[in-house]
Amino acid sequence: MAKIIIHQEQVVDLEAAKALCPFGAIEEIGGKLEINAACKMCKICVKQGPKGAFEFVENQAIEINKDEWKGVVVYVDHVEGEIHPVTYELIGKAREMADKINHPVYALFMGSGIADQANELLHYGVDEVFVYDEEALKDFRIEPYAAVFEDFIKLKKPSIALVGGTTIGRSIAPRVAARFRTGLTADCTILDVQDNTDLDQIRPAFGGNIMAHIYTPHHRPQFATVRYKIFTALERKATAEGVVTRCEIAQERLASKIRVLEVKQKEKVQSIEDAEVIVVAGRAIQKQEDLQMIEELADLLGGQVACTRPLIEAGWIDARKQIGLSGRTVKPKLIITCGVSGAIQFVAGMNNSDCIIAINQDEKATIFQAAHYGIIGDVYEIIPGLIGKLKSGELSVEALKSAVNE
Repeated sequence: MAKIIIHQEQVVDLEAAKALCPFGAIEEIGGKLEINAACKMCKICVKQGPKGAFEFVENQAIEINKDEWKGVVVYVDHVEGEIHPVTYELIGKAREMADKINHPVYALFMGSGIADQANELLHYGVDEVFVYDEEALKDFRIEPYAAVFEDFIKLKKPSIALVGGTTIGRSIAPRVAARFRTGLTADCTILDVQDNTDLDQIRPAFGGNIMAHIYTPHHRPQFATVRYKIFTALERKATAEGVVTRCEIAQERLASKIRVLEVKQKEKVQSIEDAEVIVVAGRAIQKQEDLQMIEELADLLGGQVACTRPLIEAGWIDARKQIGLSGRTVKPKLIITCGVSGAIQFVAGMNNSDCIIAINQDEKATIFQAAHYGIIGDVYEIIPGLIGKLKSGELSVEALKSAVNE
């Protein structure tokens, strides 16, 4: 890791030296200058400071033997053995990348009473499922779960580790990555692998305004988390191919300072992530009462209502209905956006949809760049017109869906 060294004997004017940094990263402590966490490594102090006072030092990267690390492991996200579908999506991506570099695909399954469910993973392209079935793993607690993940990595040394961007996944992935002093890229939208096994990790950055390309060439394993509905799961094979391996771990490593007193089941609600048809209300909706026409159109299509961030901030819709980087990622068969401008933050959460129909009166709206079909016009005229045609039978739901499928 690069750093800037201050040679104190070369600094004559402390105040002038402090003023060199536009980020306030040079501070005086006990009569000496120090570099604080605000440093951006811009090297202005090196270039413009007193000669020899500031020195930029870049540590030489430690070379690793990449041949010692082999395999792509997917963390199996589950609740009491019920596997989250993001796991199957990650297995599909793992299989694709592993085939390029001739590596095996592993699944890491930890919990209590889960052995019977492990075989199901073999129907989706996993070469070997490693099962840690322990009473201490019944409820998710970060210390024992991280210890098991660490134990597996030391056992098999996988080159790549994929974790779902769920509440549990976002908790365990950074802790395990830190134990191996390796990199972790969160919420990747594109993953690929190079011939030398370096993982290409691409994700939106700076509020979605750019796509950052991240890789970890000098550390293993390479960690990435991915949201649900970003990738596509493989079709389930009729026969299971692969093996299930039971693993043991010392009980003292499963110790935890957390005691689970009670587990309360959350009320199950329909999630927009699982909807096949979604109608999205955008900023063009002028008042909360006007959402009724969006809801009516969604009902006629057998779909769900979603929205963009401004409507959440207005308090008109449940926050769980928001699509985008700060909301949910969806991949329905049909999505109709109503008065949505098409900010990159929103598009990143729905651009993998099978069919995108955009309605906007601004013909230059960004949303049309992502849409398969565009309708230029006022949502207050077009949506009631669509509803009328659906109700009269002039436009059938089946015809619309079949046209989308074609």
